[in-house]
This record gives sequence, structure tokens and C-alpha cells, in this order.
Amino acid sequence: MPSQTTSPALKSVKSLRLDEWPQADQAAWREACREGKRLQKGGPAAQLRPITRADLARRYGYFLDFVERTERLDPYAAAAGYVTPDRVERFLSELQLRVGSVTAYGTIYKLRRIAQLLCPATSLEWLMEIEKDLDLMKRPKSKLGRFVYSHELVEAGLALMHEANEISLKSLLVRARQYRDGLMIALLAMHPIRLKNFAALVLGHSLKQAGNSCWIVLAAAETKEKRADEREVDPTLVPWLQTYLKMHRPILTRDRCESGALWLSSNDGKPMKYSGVARAITDTTLQTTGKKISPHMFRTAAASTSAVYAGHQPHLATALLHHVQAEVTEEHYNRATALSAACSYGALIRSLG
Repeated sequence: MPSQTTSPALKSVKSLRLDEWPQADQAAWREACREGKRLQKGGPAAQLRPITRADLARRYGYFLDFVERTERLDPYAAAAGYVTPDRVERFLSELQLRVGSVTAYGTIYKLRRIAQLLCPATSLEWLMEIEKDLDLMKRPKSKLGRFVYSHELVEAGLALMHEANEISLKSLLVRARQYRDGLMIALLAMHPIRLKNFAALVLGHSLKQAGNSCWIVLAAAETKEKRADEREVDPTLVPWLQTYLKMHRPILTRDRCESGALWLSSNDGKPMKYSGVARAITDTTLQTTGKKISPHMFRTAAASTSAVYAGHQPHLATALLHHVQAEVTEEHYNRATALSAACSYGALIRSLG
């Protein structure tokens, strides 16, 4: 169990940017990510998704930051030269003070992956052993403490938007931000697409209006499954969405010449980033439901809600979540079935008492 106390040194933890890496690491990573041209083969990381490459670089940046803080980086060190047993063990010890077992495992796993990309000739069997040990020890946090059904999330979002429209004591900007956050919750609960796509919705491109209807339209290249995803926005939410576009979003733009992004920051009117949308959703669900619910948990809520309230439609969640295989949603059905059975059994016992 990670310690609850954080030493002063950990407060400055960050991920070093690519231009802060040793020169050999920078060159090796650029080469690994080099795109192929015509008959010329690309680098070994060229086939990875951009989000995967960014995550690998971010994790490696945390490792290099640890080295910089504990012994100072040599700008002329060899590519992946700092990935040694002693350093990794010390890095892991610090890591386990501030993150859970699943994140610790994921960080070491990704450190090994990027080290292999930076220097393919390096033997990392020792690191794979550490990785395997961490895999055996990891204990995911239970989702039950954060469990909320989708209709409860929709209701929370609608309540926020209604309040933003009705209460005039707050400034127009504060009301616009509250309305935006409420719409985020309601829309994601009703249409639980992946956060990457949700945060990047653009008017006229991935969010289109057709008469009195609105559609979320994702090209195959934009989805994790590499399959096009088109879904009509639920009619219940269309009036709320239109009010946001006509009344509240213009306030958020602050007369800026913006790109058409659906979600705009209340600080500067610029398109919100992935992390900003995630933070707004998590913070707002905590305020409205009393539970800190991440955007990914909206997908869990959708699968579980489908299992409990539409068990006669076994493929509903699979289609809703755009899964390629139905087995991916099976764990949510099993959990929801167990929860439902426990409630029914409790009612039975009480009726017999």
C-alpha cells in the first residue's frame, strides 16, 4: 500500500520534455518515430498511435526527471543509458510512494518498451522480471465506490444546466462554465464515446446538425477500433445542446477567432485540452454526485446500466461502447448482475423477516 505522506522532494516531480532529454535519447526517439516514405521503412515506433507514443515519452520523461533530481543528467549519455537495474529500483521505490500498484506496473512496463525502442540492442531481461513481479502484485482499485448509473449522471448534468439558466446571481461567464460542465456530463453519459474523441468534438466536423437533429460523426481514423462511428444525439439533449451553442458558448469564446471546438475554456476561450475536459468532468461529478467519476467510468456506467435495465438486449452495451468483441463488456454485466442479485436477495430476506 503506497504511503499517504509525500516527501518535499516528490512535490517537484515532472516529466521532462523531449528537448530536455540527453541528446542521444532525443535522436533515437525521433528516429524511432520516423514515418515511412514510399519504399522506405519507418522507425519501429512509427506504427504506434500518436497517443501511445506520447504516453511512452511521458513515462520516460518521468524516469529522466528522477535521474536529474537524484544525480543530474549527462547530456551526452548513451541512448537508454540510464535504464540500469540500480536506477530503476530506486525510481520504483519513489514511484510506489506516490502512485498505486497498477500505475507503477504500467510505468515500468512502458519504460521497458521505450528503452527497447531507443536502443534495440540492449538486453532488458532483468527489467522484464521486475515488470512480471509488479504485474503479479498489482491490485486495481475497486470501482464500486465510484459506481453510478448512467441515468443518474444524465440527471446531474441536466440539473446543472437548468440551474445555470435560472440563477441570475452568478456572472454570465460562471453560468456559461457551469452549463458547459453540465452538458459534458449529460452528453457523455448518454453517448459514452472515448474521451479522446469526446474532448476533440468540432462543430461541423465530428458534431453535425441536420435539421432538428444532431449527430456525433467519427471517422474510422479517429476511433480506437478503426471503424467509423455515427450516432444521433438523443432528442432529449438536443435543445440543451442548442442552448449551449446559441447562448453560453459565445460567452466562453470571448470574441476570439476560435477553431470550432465544442468545448471551450472559461479562462481564455481556447479549445479545452484532453486533460482539461477530463478534469472538468471528474470535478463536476464529485460536486454533483458526491463521487469522483472519471470519463472512462462513464463507459463502465453505460455497460452496467445496460446489464441491469436492459438485460434482454445482451449486445446493447457492445454496440453502445463500440467494442469489437462482446466479451469486452462481459465483466460489467457480471458485476451488475451480482449487484442486482444482492439487492433482490436482501429484499427477499427482509420480506421473510
